[in-house]
Amino acid sequence: MTDLKTWLTEPLTPEVRAALERLGRCPDVRHIAIMPDVHLAHDVCIGTVLATTHLLYPGAVGGDIGCGMSALAFDGRADVLAGESAAAKLLAALYELVPANRHHAPRELPPELAEQPLSHPTLQAMKRRDARVQLGTLGRGNHFLELQADDEGRLWLMLHTGSRSVGQAIRDFHLACASECGNASSPLPFIDADAPQGIAYLADMAWALSYASANRRAIVTAVCDIMREGFGIDPVSHSQIDCHHNFVRRERHVGEALWAHRKGALSAAEGEPGVIPGSMGSASFHVLGRGCPTSLCSSSHGAGRVMSRDQARRAISARDLHSQLQGVWFDHRLASRLRDEAPGAYKDIHTVMRAQRDLTCITRTLRPILSYKDT
Repeated sequence: MTDLKTWLTEPLTPEVRAALERLGRCPDVRHIAIMPDVHLAHDVCIGTVLATTHLLYPGAVGGDIGCGMSALAFDGRADVLAGESAAAKLLAALYELVPANRHHAPRELPPELAEQPLSHPTLQAMKRRDARVQLGTLGRGNHFLELQADDEGRLWLMLHTGSRSVGQAIRDFHLACASECGNASSPLPFIDADAPQGIAYLADMAWALSYASANRRAIVTAVCDIMREGFGIDPVSHSQIDCHHNFVRRERHVGEALWAHRKGALSAAEGEPGVIPGSMGSASFHVLGRGCPTSLCSSSHGAGRVMSRDQARRAISARDLHSQLQGVWFDHRLASRLRDEAPGAYKDIHTVMRAQRDLTCITRTLRPILSYKDT
């Protein structure tokens, strides 16, 4: 029987409960830990950690392999963005240097990415094409870039993005392979980690993790250039935090070596630094993991949705969005299209953090000043 542990802010919805029951029936799923930001998603809910002994579930990692967070401090005060003209200047520079979708011209991949082949010609073609034009791009949906203030008034950058379309292509390719491998009796497709296909998936996933990190680095570099040239502020290099929340890794839990899958969940080993964002208008947190064994040393990766995107578009108006984002600079031209990302579409981040006090220790609280995202 699958061991299930939960850290919840409210009772599970029937849909989420059904998804977890289905996951518990999958072969070789030994442990499941549900984080307080859990919400419905395709195949496996966001905010789920599961552990297996030898089978890999690409759906339990998701398509945005390596999606994660970066945070970096600047040697200046947050009030540099107090005025509307400064905020507009920064937003204009971000649109130019950190596009949502792709750059106009391909970029060179770092040597470690360029030289490592992916497992199939279809993926190699994506690497040659999409990976090069999307390196240093933000993505859409819940991906964002935020400038924040800590309790001392210092300016911080926080970034949420991942492996862009290449990660999704890797997930889709290996899911199709898994479906062809004769495991149709399982509720979800799987791959044996020791089989050639499993070895290929792990290698491709590792490439996507490296690409996601490189993507965040490229964006951080662009923002540092903007702040240096436009505002005379330099980054504090030793302050940087970078973490993934969509990946699978061999780890030791409950006395045995297991494949720990995290989909929208942060690794929170004892003393491990992490970043947990709120919504566009709420606080975010820097944390250290507490290494809780029953959570598979994991925590939430954010606030978690309380409304689906369709529900949010029906329930939240552009006026509501403006009201919920008082004091936060953003592109008002996008207000009607950002309604599904409004704070009201997400759980209260303070409630989420209280629900996981035994999973993480808060080291810094930050408030949003400027939010940059696309739709």
